[in-house]
Amino acid sequence: MDILSLFIIVPVVTILFLVFAKSLKQARMVAMVGSLVQLGMAINLVFAYLKERTVNDSIMVFTKDVVWFEPFNIHYNIGVDGISVALLLLTAIVVLAGVFISWKMYDLPKEFFISLIVLSIGVYGFFISIDLFTMFVFFEIAVIPMYLLIGIWGSGPREYSAMKLTLMLMGASAILLVGILGIYFNSDVDGGALTFNILEIAQVNIPVEVQKLFFPLTFIGFAVIGALFPFHTWSPDGHASAPTAVSMLHAGVLMKLGGYGVFRVAMYLLPEGAVDWSWIFIILSVVGVIYGAFSAIKQTDLKYINAYSSVSHLGLVLFALLMLNKTAWNGAILQSLSHGFMTALFFALIGMIYERTHTRDITRLGGLLKVIPFISVIYVIAGLASLGLPGFSGFVAEMNIFVGAFQQEDMFMRVATVLSISVIVITAVYILRVVGIMLMGPVKNESYLKLEKVTWYEKFGILLLLIPIVGIGVAPLWLSDMILESLDPFIKGLL
Repeated sequence: MDILSLFIIVPVVTILFLVFAKSLKQARMVAMVGSLVQLGMAINLVFAYLKERTVNDSIMVFTKDVVWFEPFNIHYNIGVDGISVALLLLTAIVVLAGVFISWKMYDLPKEFFISLIVLSIGVYGFFISIDLFTMFVFFEIAVIPMYLLIGIWGSGPREYSAMKLTLMLMGASAILLVGILGIYFNSDVDGGALTFNILEIAQVNIPVEVQKLFFPLTFIGFAVIGALFPFHTWSPDGHASAPTAVSMLHAGVLMKLGGYGVFRVAMYLLPEGAVDWSWIFIILSVVGVIYGAFSAIKQTDLKYINAYSSVSHLGLVLFALLMLNKTAWNGAILQSLSHGFMTALFFALIGMIYERTHTRDITRLGGLLKVIPFISVIYVIAGLASLGLPGFSGFVAEMNIFVGAFQQEDMFMRVATVLSISVIVITAVYILRVVGIMLMGPVKNESYLKLEKVTWYEKFGILLLLIPIVGIGVAPLWLSDMILESLDPFIKGLL
């Protein structure tokens, strides 16, 4: 059996075992074992990929191609490069951490873990797909469980948030489908057969007029799930109402489909369209970066602060992709990974704080460093990583983004870069504000003196997310080199 299909088969087998689980203990043990196996597979894939690259110079490795629907030339066609391998590892880590953070899920635990793993199937399938139609199917599989996860297990206005998220992402999917079909029906201009195969389409000279027509549809279709301004409004509400593990997967993994799709499909297959439309989307991404950061300053709810911070940080991903050069693109992928770990860590910590204090309002919190020091210290570390302190993954990613962006000699792009750099200061403001109000000073509530201690499974989930943040910051070259070599085919398409 091929190594990549296991990323679909193992979660499916896990779901089958969950169906027959008869207690909370059985459900969470099955979910834990299944997620541990997935993480083991992801780590094994990293080493297998590094070994395979020494003897195989193909764009994609570990490929498998099976005809799915011959009349439309739709294939179950999968493969990975360094970028997708890194994102698969991110997904496996966040899923396992989410399982541990959800250890006390008493309300329909079996159904909750099944929905969580269905979401992971969609994400895994999306990252390994080479066929556009197959990629779109997995994209929908990843989105649909979010409605149930928020609508059933969420809090606050959960029905409204679940409906808003679903409708906006389904609307974006409709736009994306038009873009994908536009690419498909122009994939035979050189005399070949119509195809959904990304690698084959990249070799086709799609007319410039067609690229200009379908690039914005494809870009927007993917970028909405990446929180593109002004289509970002579904995200903060979804985060605020979602249970902790769902917020972790939502921001840490699901939103990465946007940047990856923009990069893998819109930029790669429609490069002339990207050049023509880039200035408009650069403006929107820069506005999103600054708007998200300023919005985070104004919030008092911890989840909304992190949600708007995600809008800002993911705006940097789209901004970097639109710079159309290798250094900035490397930064965009690193930022996707860094943000995935950081935001999942933030939401895990926020969930742990809320579970103990029953509030997310920072004005009602205070002195938590004295009563829950483990959570407080990790929150400070995550905050320092978020504002780009050297030694953490955020610094590595943002340096590549800003250096790559400033390499552009165009004055418009340099002004946009300077505006984007300003977000570092704004991020420091809202991070230090939260730390000062929530963690420092006297304990505001006497009941906080008796808060529950951090459990072993919470510590394990937290450390799973913290280790990559520090690891990438201290030793980024192995990951950066793996990404850079995978960028060459994309860069050639723009030259």
